[in-house]
Amino acid sequence: MPIAALTPDMQETFALTDRVVLGIESSCDETAASVLRRHQDGTVTLLSSIIASQDEEHAKFGGVVPEIAARAHMRVVDNVIEQAITEANIDYTELDGIAATAGPGLIGGVIAGLMAAKGLSMALNVPLIGVNHLEGHALSPRLAAPCPFPYLLLLVSGGHSQLLSVKGLGDYERLGSTVDDAAGEAFDKSAKVMDLGFPGGPNVERAALLGNPKAYALPRPFARTGHANFSFAGLKTAVARAWESSDKSDAASADLSASFQQAVCDVVCDRTSNAMDMFLRGAPHEAAPHRFVVAGGVASNHAIRAALEALCEARGFALLAPPLRFCTDNAAMIALAGAERLAAGERSDLSIKARPRWPLDGAAAAANPMSGSGRKGAKS
Repeated sequence: MPIAALTPDMQETFALTDRVVLGIESSCDETAASVLRRHQDGTVTLLSSIIASQDEEHAKFGGVVPEIAARAHMRVVDNVIEQAITEANIDYTELDGIAATAGPGLIGGVIAGLMAAKGLSMALNVPLIGVNHLEGHALSPRLAAPCPFPYLLLLVSGGHSQLLSVKGLGDYERLGSTVDDAAGEAFDKSAKVMDLGFPGGPNVERAALLGNPKAYALPRPFARTGHANFSFAGLKTAVARAWESSDKSDAASADLSASFQQAVCDVVCDRTSNAMDMFLRGAPHEAAPHRFVVAGGVASNHAIRAALEALCEARGFALLAPPLRFCTDNAAMIALAGAERLAAGERSDLSIKARPRWPLDGAAAAANPMSGSGRKGAKS
């Protein structure tokens, strides 16, 4: 089994002492390492967080090239880990666990980080914890403030758009997911169509500040339907067609960016409102205000955050979101997820494999995949 439970004595020891965990993240185009101390009461102290970006290497291609990303991870991962240890002002021998993203993600990058973690685990004789990258995002608000279970989670990033009821560590129920593209992918592809450069999401947001969000009539997929699923492929196509028929001026790109961003805000709020209804039906015993967490790279978009804040206020939910630096991929969230798993008495076998697909709600995703499946498992 990839995950093994510690013996009762070992579990009690891990739960009743502070634990220092190194986290390694390499699922896409950023190589990151972080050291975190989990205290006995469940609070955490972040000792270091290092991120090596690959933006310059991918910019000329207008998107992430998997082979280039994998090579870059292998080239810098050792140095990034060393920087994290140095910034934390500890010695390797003080580590109680090594956590690394084991999926989902670009397989070459995941392998690079996971192999580094395995080597350190063997050399230091400390537990290895293979972390689901999505669980890192799901727990990331705890890096800044307490975030008790249960809560409704909107995970929105370049590869994922899903709504889940988070009932406990490892206990996730999918309420909605994307049937095609993720919101972050739609941002990046729209930026590429308008030649706004890479990374696309932040560039669209900056352009939108100067535009009119009502300038273009763009679709709101699944609007006013009763479920909580997403679809962004049609919106992405509509942006491409609108740009093709425009004068391709700076004003046009600003207006189209603003109109696209507003459409995403409307879709996200519409889908989230339905998920709130589902969540409330499943947790009638919980006192208001109910907790709503938004995480993932797209959660750093200020317009989307503001729209979700307004929705939460209207629906009686308390919005909890990680600081902006912990919305995008980072190793602090991986260290946190690893520390939580370690405190729960879990560790991974060294035979654990990198996974390109790894839904948080594995059973539901396998039975009813929202965006395709195959030999490598359900996407979502």
